[in-house]
Amino acid sequence: MMSNLVFLPIFIPLFVGALLVFLKNRHQLTIKISYLTVLLNLGLSIFLSYFVFTHHPLVLETGGWKAPFGIILVADKLSVIMTLSVNVIALASVIFASSSVTSKMTKHYFYPLFFILIAGVSGAFLTGDLFNLFVFFEVLLMASYGLIIIGGSKQQFRESVKYILLNLFSSILFVTTVAFLYSVTGTVNMAQLGERVAEVEQQGILTGIAILLFVVFATKGALFPLYFWLPKSYIVPSPVVSALFGALLTKVGVYSMLRVYTLIFSHKLELTHTFFIWVAAITMLIGVIGALSTSNVKLIIAYNIMPAIGFMLLGIGTFSAESLAGTIYYLIHDMAIKAALFFLAGLLVWHAGTSNLNKMGGYIKTSPLLGWMFFIAALILAGIPPFSGFIGKYLLLRGAFDEEHYFVAGIGLLSSLLILFSVIRIFIGAFWGELKEPKEKVRRSGLVASGLLIAISILLGVGAEWFYPYIQSAADNLIDPQIYIDFVLKE
Repeated sequence: MMSNLVFLPIFIPLFVGALLVFLKNRHQLTIKISYLTVLLNLGLSIFLSYFVFTHHPLVLETGGWKAPFGIILVADKLSVIMTLSVNVIALASVIFASSSVTSKMTKHYFYPLFFILIAGVSGAFLTGDLFNLFVFFEVLLMASYGLIIIGGSKQQFRESVKYILLNLFSSILFVTTVAFLYSVTGTVNMAQLGERVAEVEQQGILTGIAILLFVVFATKGALFPLYFWLPKSYIVPSPVVSALFGALLTKVGVYSMLRVYTLIFSHKLELTHTFFIWVAAITMLIGVIGALSTSNVKLIIAYNIMPAIGFMLLGIGTFSAESLAGTIYYLIHDMAIKAALFFLAGLLVWHAGTSNLNKMGGYIKTSPLLGWMFFIAALILAGIPPFSGFIGKYLLLRGAFDEEHYFVAGIGLLSSLLILFSVIRIFIGAFWGELKEPKEKVRRSGLVASGLLIAISILLGVGAEWFYPYIQSAADNLIDPQIYIDFVLKE
């Protein structure tokens, strides 16, 4: 049955991750198996996306138990878009890792943890059950706990303690809130939750639960005021790990908000979604202020995660078909360009031998390709037309203006200018001026991985007329949650 394919994007990386534990001393073989796995998973994701968009969503009822009684996996338009994006990032990460991940890191289980992380993220996108969303959160977090400390430096240990403690707190709050929700509604199936919350028109206790869930997702997504753990935690590991974290982990929080606050809690917009809009505005400002306040190249990129999350939350808070399409478009764009920028920042730091921008200069002479790729990536991140960042921001800001959120839209425009300034500062400081002696050559595989993601970002921009109808179709399904409910709970 076609529905059985829904399990494979989770099972394949999980199985390979377990297999590679036994091959930790076979570095080259591990790399070859990793390439085959990500290509297989990418091909499967493309096929699933094609089937869902040309035919219908797929629902896998595990163990033969009908929804809502059993554990279900749902491949609808939004989830297949996200799963496909994850596997593109996974492919680029394996390309980058092929020359940057040492045999010592392989012995410390980098590749098993990498594939477990991919399985956890894919599971979070495909699950149709709120408790299993928590379970997949824990799977990806456990993998991230291992990845963040590979290398064993004091900085990594210090930041990993902060990262683990805060995520443990949010996980406890998550499972407790799910228990509260079950006690009120009698179910954790997302489709049935959407049905039952709509029937009672989201009473006060349910709105309280919705706010508690938002605190959980805001912690995972690094929204104000729960962002303080992110910037330094994301710069201490290897560049490929930083790219995975920046591209995937915060986006699972955004996806969860997209799913929960369109399907389940969408009946008290004047309370929840208005609150989202103001949190989004503050998050944008805090992020760009942080990016402008440091001379650490990696930290500038890490701080720029936050305004992007703010833009996505703005679309959820505005809650129109156009703004939700903007959130999805911007989410895909940001996954690709953040991974590319972390790759490029890692290559630059290796080349310069330092992450301090004030100690760099003139590298356009020694590595022109790296310099111009960074310049293009900076334009994409800031939302300069005709790149993908512009398409997502245009939809989000137009949606905000249409709903008369003029002040917040103005903050969005200002933050875009400041984002551009913060990353162009790296390009000018590192690549122009007097040449500082480089420490090592730029690794070709790193340029290939970055180039792949930059090319995808450019294609999403110049080919927006072709991609946008698919994104808008997914957004239309979010605006009308009854489509999801009817399909999952069909007799």
